[in-house]
Amino acid sequence: MNVMPETAAGKYDYKGKTYYFCNPRCLERFRANPEQFLNPGGSSRQPAAPSPAAATVPYTCPMHPEVRQMGPGTCPKCGMALEPEVVSLEEEENPELVDMTRRFWTASALTVPIVVLGMIELNPLAQAILATPVVIWAGWPILERGWASVLNRSLNMFTLISIGTITAYVYSCVAVLEGLPVYFETAAVITALVLLGQVLELRARSRTGAAIKALLGLVPKTARRIESDGSERDVPLEQIQVGDKLRVRPGEKIPVDGIVLEGYSSVDESMISGEPIPVEKTEGMKVIGGTINGTGGLVIRAERVGHDMLLSQIVAMVAQAQRSRAPIQRLADVVSSYFVPAVLIIAIATFIIWFVFSGAENRLSIAILNTVAVLIIACPCALGLATPMSIMVGIGRGATAGVLIRNAEALEIMERVDTLVVDKTGTLTEGKPVVATIVGTSGMSEDEVLRLAASLEQASEHPLAGGIVRSAAARRLQLSSASNVRAIAGKGVEGGVEGRSIAVGNRLLLEAKGIDAGPFDKQAEALRNDGQTVMFVVIDGTIAGLIGVTDPIKESTPETIRKLHEARIRIVMLTGDNRTTAAAVAKKLGIDEVQAEVLPDTKVEVVKRLQHEGHVVAMAGDGINDAPALAQADVGIAMGTGTDVAMKTAEITLIKGDLRGILRARTLSRATMKNIRQNLFLAFVYNVLGIPIAAGVLYPFIGLLLSPMIASAAMTFSSVSVITNALRLRRTKMGS
Repeated sequence: MNVMPETAAGKYDYKGKTYYFCNPRCLERFRANPEQFLNPGGSSRQPAAPSPAAATVPYTCPMHPEVRQMGPGTCPKCGMALEPEVVSLEEEENPELVDMTRRFWTASALTVPIVVLGMIELNPLAQAILATPVVIWAGWPILERGWASVLNRSLNMFTLISIGTITAYVYSCVAVLEGLPVYFETAAVITALVLLGQVLELRARSRTGAAIKALLGLVPKTARRIESDGSERDVPLEQIQVGDKLRVRPGEKIPVDGIVLEGYSSVDESMISGEPIPVEKTEGMKVIGGTINGTGGLVIRAERVGHDMLLSQIVAMVAQAQRSRAPIQRLADVVSSYFVPAVLIIAIATFIIWFVFSGAENRLSIAILNTVAVLIIACPCALGLATPMSIMVGIGRGATAGVLIRNAEALEIMERVDTLVVDKTGTLTEGKPVVATIVGTSGMSEDEVLRLAASLEQASEHPLAGGIVRSAAARRLQLSSASNVRAIAGKGVEGGVEGRSIAVGNRLLLEAKGIDAGPFDKQAEALRNDGQTVMFVVIDGTIAGLIGVTDPIKESTPETIRKLHEARIRIVMLTGDNRTTAAAVAKKLGIDEVQAEVLPDTKVEVVKRLQHEGHVVAMAGDGINDAPALAQADVGIAMGTGTDVAMKTAEITLIKGDLRGILRARTLSRATMKNIRQNLFLAFVYNVLGIPIAAGVLYPFIGLLLSPMIASAAMTFSSVSVITNALRLRRTKMGS
């Protein structure tokens, strides 16, 4: 359709070309996704996780994540259909599901008349004709995987099913010629039910990626960019670059990570952090792409775009973690390695016992049916899926609640943690210290003490330094440049300001320089008892004053520590603060043990000591100096408000950055491990009970023999039940 510019209802510029529209609704649809209309044969790009053609996407096995290939296929170890390594937001057609569904319905249509003919024992030749396409064509993927398992020397579920199905089919073909009873309905029903199981399993497995799809769906496709001339236009998200100014209108999703330049609003970050209360945003504050703006308008500067966005990093981390293996999986791996050979031995023994010792006239038929039942009912697949399905769903659930888990091992260990080591600043406290007290000598005013200290500290990244600099800015003090600035780990900082030697630090700094605190000592101790961190200001080797800084305790900290104690977790606080200050904070919060005046390199030693005492230790921190201790701990927990180094070192990251996330992580760990144990119990009990019953152990007592068709139905639903149970984790209540 051609639209004349002079009669157009609207226009839109895209990639240097102007498009005209006859209807405003058409304009809005085009603006939302131009590529959908300009390139209808292609697929629109998703900024966080593009979805290329299936042949170029890496696929992996949910049971054996080490198996990887480009494009769809089957696992050479277990025979399961591979799935995309990274979930895409686009609803792509699963070729495996389509094929299995077509084969199932074809097999079902042919199996019904076979069963009817078998029940009335009529026309064995017609049964053979109908059963052949069911077993050979519809069941071909099953037979193919069974043969591949033999070639790869990795016997699995499809080995057993193939042997059982072919045994029943070949015997029946021979029986037609010999005039013996046939069991084509057994072979056909087994094939149809196995195909049904594959269809149900594939559908259930597709829902395990729902958490990642939900995260991907948070990002809008377009952003409203403010051009250099002040004009505004909507552009596709992939065109946004770092530094672009963007307008976010009320109710819209924030397109990228950025900094607020103008405006005031409340932003709903619950989909990222798990916190239901909107967060107020004003000039200078950070915003996260994918969160929802409230009633106010914002102008932001793009800071992170595309794969650098927090949301994209979350998706990548979750996808990788879902493929990791928990230590509990080793038990299932050991059992599975012996499982199929053991079932084959039991099947052979079943045939020999029934054929040799039964004494019945139709003992060959009974021996074959019981052997087939043993082969079909055994389900190593349920055993193999028990752990990875729960891990996949559990880690995805954590991501939607602001708990990012880097690997399955951390998720397993978290439920056994009995000691939590926390860094005070930024973990228990806000991490934004404020100056509460300034004391100067008779010849030095409070403002001058603060100005000189802030001039030196403005080059430091320490939170306490930030508090001093902010206080000086609030008083509108004119700062000077500092020279030869040198940080002294765990003690303070020194350098030159206006030609004078300045040092700002704690008592350890005074001791290192051989300076006596004198009359300032009592004042400093009084401030410490009040919970303030005291820093001495030394000018040319003499104390010129002191500054008392307080770091407000996070509102959520006291309640969280109480709940952690209820969970029988011991809290150990590490801090570089003076012992008096640390004791005051610990007393207020009810912390069990305090390690004060701890230097960065000794935090690791504290964690090692606790581990040596037999404790399972989790370490929560947010700074670069916490990274070694986070790595040493059994579970390292990084606050999302902290440094990138801490988050890369830790096994768990709490996006919101407060201790409530630790409670969520523990709740999730306990729920996931409980779910895994349920799955393993179901799989073990099913096989332990099912195989002997199929072999006929109950026949001497109650005359029960298990039909291979019933065995096939039981096997089919055993795998589906494990996946369905794992999916219940999506409804886990994480608490507040």
